[in-house]
Amino acid sequence: MRIGLLTDGGYPYTTGESRLWCDRLVRGLARHEFDIYALSRSAGQEERGLVPLPPQVRQVRTAPLRAPAEERRTGRGRAEARGYGRRERREFAAHFALLATAICAQRPAAPGEPGGEGFADGLYGLAALARDHGGLGGALRSEAAVRILEAACRAPGANRAVRAARVPDHLAFAGLLERALRPLSLDWYGDDALGSVDLGHATSGGRAALPGLLAKRFCGVPLLVTEYGVQLRAQYLANAQLAAPVRALQAGFQLRLAAEVYARADLITPGNTHARRWQERCGADRAKLRTVYPGMPADRFHAVGEGAYDGDPHTLVWVGRIEPAKDLIALLHAFAGVRKAEPAARLRLFAAPAQDPGAAGYLAHCRALAAQLFPDEATGAHAVGDNPVSFEEIGGPEAPELADAYATGSVVVLSSVVEGFPISLVEAMFCGRATVSTDTGAVVEVIGGTGLVVPPRNPRALADACLALLRDPERRARLGAAARARALELFTVEQNLAAFRGMYLELMSHNPVHRESADETAAPQPFAHPAEAHVPGRWAAPTAARGPAAPLGPGPGRAGGRAALLTQERLDGDAVEGAEVAEGAAAAAAAAGVAGAEEVVAEGEARA
Repeated sequence: MRIGLLTDGGYPYTTGESRLWCDRLVRGLARHEFDIYALSRSAGQEERGLVPLPPQVRQVRTAPLRAPAEERRTGRGRAEARGYGRRERREFAAHFALLATAICAQRPAAPGEPGGEGFADGLYGLAALARDHGGLGGALRSEAAVRILEAACRAPGANRAVRAARVPDHLAFAGLLERALRPLSLDWYGDDALGSVDLGHATSGGRAALPGLLAKRFCGVPLLVTEYGVQLRAQYLANAQLAAPVRALQAGFQLRLAAEVYARADLITPGNTHARRWQERCGADRAKLRTVYPGMPADRFHAVGEGAYDGDPHTLVWVGRIEPAKDLIALLHAFAGVRKAEPAARLRLFAAPAQDPGAAGYLAHCRALAAQLFPDEATGAHAVGDNPVSFEEIGGPEAPELADAYATGSVVVLSSVVEGFPISLVEAMFCGRATVSTDTGAVVEVIGGTGLVVPPRNPRALADACLALLRDPERRARLGAAARARALELFTVEQNLAAFRGMYLELMSHNPVHRESADETAAPQPFAHPAEAHVPGRWAAPTAARGPAAPLGPGPGRAGGRAALLTQERLDGDAVEGAEVAEGAAAAAAAAGVAGAEEVVAEGEARA
């Protein structure tokens, strides 16, 4: 089938979010075709280029989300706004008023309440206007838009925080909103673009999912949304630098956009229970949720995990990014307690070279604290002093590869106060290392009883847990073996690909496509490339010649499909069973009247 992969500031660029797992997904599902639709966030990201792409990527279409300097300099946006005729200006004002009123409301109105569909009606109305007449960017920055926004902020029922907004706040938010709604003006929604794909797969919520929403609205393309981080939470944190009224307006827009994405998506795949709870609080239907853990390559950690490198039994290891959220200050204070009880203990901190000025400043502060807490110690009068805490770079002499960093010690520590999906913990589990971590984000879900978990910002508890493992080699070995087994079962690339392969088939069983029929009178086929398409010649009878297809359920914009469910989810939604996939594939093929159903079933049986 043909997948439209929707990204925001990541894949296929060489830098950014979701780059690695998207590349593994595209390369791992080689039997599918991929069209990539990428939103870029900066000119620097575009200049660094794209990653090498596999042959199953048919096309890549990109669009910038940065504010173009030439529009501000030449006033081209205002010229576009003046290009609207009287009817278009009235239409824009009506749709934008609906959108602004919903954004400024004290709370989101539920469907069925007055104004319950205001945000959606305004959003799709503006999208239709942009598709038919263009000029939406200039209209959103026009004086008329600012006046509408000002009226919405002062309307009865508006959020108290937005009532304090003044003209500079309205102008600032209008600029942010224009950037966020820029995907509405793209030429991605025709039959030669997203309208021709079988499935839209957004790699995050928010702006990345906007093209998927429009493709579903205008072309009936089913939408799958994957969120490995909590996108809405990250946006809230990014708003902290804005003025209070602008922050309230931005949060109102982001919350309602997230709710609209979750309401319209056919399936939603959070990367952990932490993200799943956020989605449910934003209105996501539990029946649509399927937890799919990120897939990580385990081969690079195989030698360490199999015991080829035992590691120093007195050494604690930390691996990650240098930033305040990792709370290395608490870790250093905790190690001071460990050092008092175990004088032979060492702490080695591994990180990539700090490139951000803030990260470099935080690293300097941590080095200064370590020097203060642990003055260089010498074993004799003529020996060189040595500090028990070392800051090292991954790729350096002591750790040429990431696995080498984990191999240097026997216990891996995570001291974060904010954490999403703890990748470093999964890597430590692949290496068979016992872990001590703080209870943040998805840590408990990932560890699952194979490591010690303590409250965040509690150096004493962190020190006690580290001492418990340093003093008990048998317990360390037992926990490390259990952690490796758990990681190999849940967090590999193979399980991730199997889950998405099953969900692709499930969605397509409910949404057969119209394209590539046997002749003009043939009924829709459930896949863009049915099994018989791979056999030379036209040996299969046309679909119409085999009699009418089985009744199919409704689907927006295309013939729906009510075939059997291809995947049977466990209650926690974190596994796809291969046997049910094979059985469901047979039912789907029979219901849609596809010749060559044996090939579809064989794929499911192979994965079972």
